[in-house]
Amino acid sequence: MRSTFLPVSNLMQSVTASVRVLVIPLSLMLFIQWPLRDWIHAYSTTVNDLGQILFAVYASVAITAASVSNSHLAIAKQEDHAVEGKLRWRSWSLLLCLAPWALFLIYTAVPQMFVSVAHLESFSEGLTPGYFVLRIALVLLAALVLLEAVSRVFASFRQR
Repeated sequence: MRSTFLPVSNLMQSVTASVRVLVIPLSLMLFIQWPLRDWIHAYSTTVNDLGQILFAVYASVAITAASVSNSHLAIAKQEDHAVEGKLRWRSWSLLLCLAPWALFLIYTAVPQMFVSVAHLESFSEGLTPGYFVLRIALVLLAALVLLEAVSRVFASFRQR
């Protein structure tokens, strides 16, 4: 049984499927970083920066994807019928815990993200552009967490 209502569920599935493929290039970049630095003595910084970009995008989506699939921070797997009475309380608790954090993060990070994107901000060494993608990933993380928490509240009303 899905805890989210259909449009959000479809959105989460499509976002997760599109970001899921980043695991392979991320693993490859982590693998080749050491030989590039020690044997070839070139491009390791660029590969590190690209790996950070891929990891930021992947992690921003993976946290919410794990929550949607009920595999993130789960203390114990309980049968749905055993907790039906607590479903609404649990979804509201989740929203009350996550919404202030997500809204504050969106409030503080969105202006910085717009400035970073406008300047196509690079990493500190200035060699690799793309630091602005990390800022976008931060806002994406907060937005997806907030969207999932709100959708669980709406789903708890629909299941009654």
